[in-house]
Amino acid sequence: MKTKLNLTIDEELVPLSKAFAKKHGKSVSELVETLLREVVAANEPTFSEKWRGKFSVVEKPDPRYAALKQRYQL
Repeated sequence: MKTKLNLTIDEELVPLSKAFAKKHGKSVSELVETLLREVVAANEPTFSEKWRGKFSVVEKPDPRYAALKQRYQL
């Protein structure tokens, strides 16, 4: 679902942003949406950053577990 959003930007930037969007085959709205998604995604932790340190290795008396532990140097 799309919704309207009013933005206030420098008037010198308006024609530049319209030209840039047209050159890349997008609307200014699509351009702003893409840039906002990139900014938001850049601030979110990666999967490994999010889960680092949350798990620990537990010893189990299972030969398959011992083989995996040796194989992956855990």
